[in-house]
Amino acid sequence: MKVRVSYGTAIAMGLVRARMLARPTTAYLMTYHDGRCRNNCAFCPQARKSRADLKKLSRITWPAFDVEEVVEALPAGRFARICLQTVDYPGLVSDVLELLDLFHPLGLPVSVSITPVDRETLEEFKSRGVDYIGVGLDVASERLYPGIKDSLYSWDEMWRFTRDVIEVFGDGKAFIHLIIGLGETDREAVETIWRAYSMGAWVSLFAFTPIRGTRLENAKPPSLARYRRIQVAHYLIKEGLVTPEDFEFDESDSLIGFGIEREKLAELIPPEVFATHGCPGCNRPYYNERPKKEPYNFPESPERDYVMRVLDSIL
Repeated sequence: MKVRVSYGTAIAMGLVRARMLARPTTAYLMTYHDGRCRNNCAFCPQARKSRADLKKLSRITWPAFDVEEVVEALPAGRFARICLQTVDYPGLVSDVLELLDLFHPLGLPVSVSITPVDRETLEEFKSRGVDYIGVGLDVASERLYPGIKDSLYSWDEMWRFTRDVIEVFGDGKAFIHLIIGLGETDREAVETIWRAYSMGAWVSLFAFTPIRGTRLENAKPPSLARYRRIQVAHYLIKEGLVTPEDFEFDESDSLIGFGIEREKLAELIPPEVFATHGCPGCNRPYYNERPKKEPYNFPESPERDYVMRVLDSIL
């Protein structure tokens, strides 16, 4: 049995010899399948009709190793948890259960990002050390979801799965993945984030990354300023500091105000708002960004004065 390992994780484990700009604090692994995913997400290198390299997920390379080699090397990485990404294919659930059984003796908590499975399977995951489930909704717009996802699972099915995860694992244990920059309006993004927190899910934000060979290879990523506005809105919603009516939008549904004065906002917003927001121990370094550019999600919290610089750029 093989498993894919993100390049940074493989370096931290000693499976690859190379330099790291930021050490991953979570071991990012992915199920291995000799073929493409059953779904056809327009942004994903693993998609059914993608021409991209199967070693890719977002802009990261994921080389494959024998699972025994990976399990033996995992302690050397000093990771806080394991995050298992999955590709949808027949036999996926049995492969995930086998991997979880192999990981269990390591004593690390495990997050699994997976397409909808039944409640019995979720219970089996939980019994094997899984404590968080990633839900790949990805598209923050119901209007755009069918065309971009081209998935076996509808918009409504993804929300039903999220409810199942919450009922099995508890509030805050379903992480809805949202990719900003897929054509959604700011209003749609804010409304989807609000819906997630209203039902007891949390949200992990990603920035759209165009990858050669995917359907969206020629699309542009979001501007940093727009992404920062969504990060601020996300934090205010998560902390219960605003209601949907507090946000201000222009005629094109772009976010132009948060319903809070700038001086008060500067006091409320901590710098970690602009760092990776995921399961405990997740820093996801340079998943969406190129190392020489300012990251969309910092792998560690920036300095306090960064908040003022962001507010100056978005207000």
